[in-house]
Amino acid sequence: TNYGNEKATKQEVIAAAKIANLHNFIESLAKKYNTHVGERGIKLSGGQKQRLAIARMVLSDPDIIIFDEATSQLDSENERLIQEALWKVAKDKTTIIIAHRLSTAMRADKIIVMEKGRIIEKGSHMSLLAKEKGLYKHFWNLQIKL
Repeated sequence: TNYGNEKATKQEVIAAAKIANLHNFIESLAKKYNTHVGERGIKLSGGQKQRLAIARMVLSDPDIIIFDEATSQLDSENERLIQEALWKVAKDKTTIIIAHRLSTAMRADKIIVMEKGRIIEKGSHMSLLAKEKGLYKHFWNLQIKL
């Protein structure tokens, strides 16, 4: 079943899986795109589940996309794969990314920094890093030291 779009063709499903960096994994499975997932099928890792959700979202072709901590619980390899997929999908779409990992948001056209429910800074990654005492810059410096 193509949960993102019941009328999707096999070619559209494959294209969505490629965008979500899931195609190679699916091709490595014995039943490939006919593999059952979940209780009566294979178990997916957190990163695989996230990428499957992205593929389904690609098939549904929404006007607005919201990613809420899409990479927060993932290892760095899955984070990288999901970030790649995220930026492919976000092209020409209104996209809101909620993230604590600044590496997830750094490519956004506009970054909004909030503290206690209030906007305290906004701008591009570079303009926020240029602020001498900005909160974004402070957290960026903390994260790059990790």
